Formats: sequence, structure tokens, C-alpha cells
Amino acid sequence: MYNATNNELVRTKTLVKGAIISVDAAPFRQWYEAHYALPLARKKNAKLSEEDNAILNKKRSHHTMKKYTERQKTAAVDALLIEQFNTGRLLARISSSPGQVGQANGYILEGKELDFYLRKIRAKKAK
Repeated sequence: MYNATNNELVRTKTLVKGAIISVDAAPFRQWYEAHYALPLARKKNAKLSEEDNAILNKKRSHHTMKKYTERQKTAAVDALLIEQFNTGRLLARISSSPGQVGQANGYILEGKELDFYLRKIRAKKAK
């Protein structure tokens, strides 16, 4: 999607260290909902499917509910990140050198870094 060093790398879809890529949001949404027992970035009037409803409203022991309530205190998600979850794609940055390591490790962008790269991508599309 974006590379600060060279647009040719974006055109040829070459994965390099520091490249901004788009990844599927589904696995991250599933992890968040299982870890915090809260729905993430659902449409306001959309009803949960039976599977999602079963996962979120499952009968849990007192000890487990105590653990989830502790986790839910720190479960805040940035508004820009929620917007990305709604679209189904997340922006991530590659932090390893995929050609040398043999795998592409990275992290999901959030906060000021996400805002910066969203502005850069919008400016690039506006050209």
C-alpha cells in the first residue's frame, strides 16, 4: 500500500522492511472478542450471529468472569482502528527484513502512526 523509500516497491508489491501493508482484520477481531469477551466494531443495528452470540454470552465460572472484567478495564480501542475493523482491513508495518529472515513480522498501526500513514495514503490516491 505504501512505502516511504520507493514507489516502485509498491507497484511491484515487494515486501521490504518498513513497508505499510493491508492485512485481514478477521483473526484480530476473533482474538479480541475471545480475549476481552466484548464485541468489536460491529455495525450499530446489526445482530450478532449465533456463533458470535454463543462466544460472547457463554456461561462462565465466577473466576473466569472476574478475569474478563479485569481485562475489560483495559480494552479501549482507538477510533481510527475501529474504523479499520469495520472495513475489514488493517494497516500494518513490516518490522523484519522478509528476504533475510524468511518471514514477514510486523505490527498493526495505531494512534498517531496510523493517522500519519492514512494521511500519506490519501494524499497519494488524490494525485
